[in-house]
Amino acid sequence: MSAKPPSTTPLWAQLFALDHHTGLPLQSRLRLKVVQVILDGRLAAGAALPSSRDLAQVLGLSRNTVTAVYQQLVDEGYLESRPRSGVFVQSGARPLSIAQADRIVDPFSAEGAATGAAPQWQQRVLRSLRQQPTLSKPDQWREFAYPFVYGTHDAQLFPTEDFRECCVRSLARSQLPNWTPDFETDDMPDLIEQIRTRLLPKRGVFARPEEILVTVGAQHACYLVAEALFDRGTRVGFEEPGYPHVRNAFSLRTSQLIGIPVDHEGLVVDALPDLDYVFVTPSHQSPTTHTLSLERRQWLLRKAALQDFVIVEDDYEAENLYAGEPTPALKSLDKTGRVIYIGSLSKSLSPALRLGYIVAQKELIEELRVLRHAMVRHPSAFLQHAYALFLSLGHHDSHARRVNQVLRQRMDAVTAALAAHLPECESQPAQGGASVWVKTPDWLDGAALSLRARQHGVLIEPGDVFFANPPRPCPYFRLRLSSIDLGQIEPGIRALRDAVRGMERERERG
Repeated sequence: MSAKPPSTTPLWAQLFALDHHTGLPLQSRLRLKVVQVILDGRLAAGAALPSSRDLAQVLGLSRNTVTAVYQQLVDEGYLESRPRSGVFVQSGARPLSIAQADRIVDPFSAEGAATGAAPQWQQRVLRSLRQQPTLSKPDQWREFAYPFVYGTHDAQLFPTEDFRECCVRSLARSQLPNWTPDFETDDMPDLIEQIRTRLLPKRGVFARPEEILVTVGAQHACYLVAEALFDRGTRVGFEEPGYPHVRNAFSLRTSQLIGIPVDHEGLVVDALPDLDYVFVTPSHQSPTTHTLSLERRQWLLRKAALQDFVIVEDDYEAENLYAGEPTPALKSLDKTGRVIYIGSLSKSLSPALRLGYIVAQKELIEELRVLRHAMVRHPSAFLQHAYALFLSLGHHDSHARRVNQVLRQRMDAVTAALAAHLPECESQPAQGGASVWVKTPDWLDGAALSLRARQHGVLIEPGDVFFANPPRPCPYFRLRLSSIDLGQIEPGIRALRDAVRGMERERERG
């Protein structure tokens, strides 16, 4: 059997060492490595690769695996096979880049040193959110034992096989003409139909196709609304406390955000001043989780007509209901088109999917389509097609049922743990959603507690970021339950208790 000389074998082993942390199958890991070596220029055009037998021996792989990868890369123009000579890097396999041209001067060399001043970007940026408080978590949040935080999904609940099935079906040759063309301002008709006939009727909402626009998540929907309808003087009522991401998006367009208090029935409608718009999360108010009562919904719509303002309804976590009866969406009670309805397709599945939608009168949707086209053209047509299949095959509904069952167990667990370990803290068990709003004793600041809790392996969301004008100290924090395992909840609350007790001792010592 032929083998590379001993001096060469370690070089091949080092050059083609596989990355075992990618999660890819073995054959894909080898392909990844060979392509990287070529594109990084570590093997030049015309360079010989080890034979399939030699590389298999060096890496401890089967020869069939190496042969299959080599053949794929020959077919795709990375490699060429020369009879009785071996396998070589194809000429042109590594694209030319402008950095390889002789006329480019290294800007870090003396010859290429800058001769002028850089732009003063802090003076040029006209709309900045860098200093605005918002939800955040550490970069290494996955390393914390008890992550009660937003923007995560439960890997155990993700419907991997069902969603993969829909993606594979969308990639079938017969389906390519349905989503590969440029949609310009349009959306995937199949997804619009599923939203119109499957999702909206559950909320009591009935809409025509031309009254629905798909967005890159609910956040994008809120930004579109603000971009189209607000200017610096637009008076917008906003829940206090409320959803910080939307508050920040609105603040880029208007300086007239007016805080409206919330209580156990949601937005206090009687506190509304003269407004142009009001933003509300009636299903599960963010962050308190209170549901806007039917009486207040009707009064809010009546006031909108009397005072001539428009309601922006974010139907936040409406599908996550596991106790009591569902309350109809504001949009379902709207007879005059005063409600702009915003929903999310992806929140219960994974926030990373970024699919949402807006329901409003045709005239506004037409304007938003043109605006969306200027911003992102249109959301991924492939994802729209795959999610339309996900809905039509019933996967969305079955996944929602599973999620609600699990969230109810987690809600019961966190309620019991708070009562047992932090009885001085006040919280109301939510009838739905994926979070608990907690009030601490008045002396205890939620932001200070969140920092202390990290030392105990616990991540919580401090309450001050939800307020435009937070009290000081701000005795609130939020616990998200969307990704923490049931078995982690009680130990996590115990660890949080230890953080609180430590702060109590420091306060007693003065």
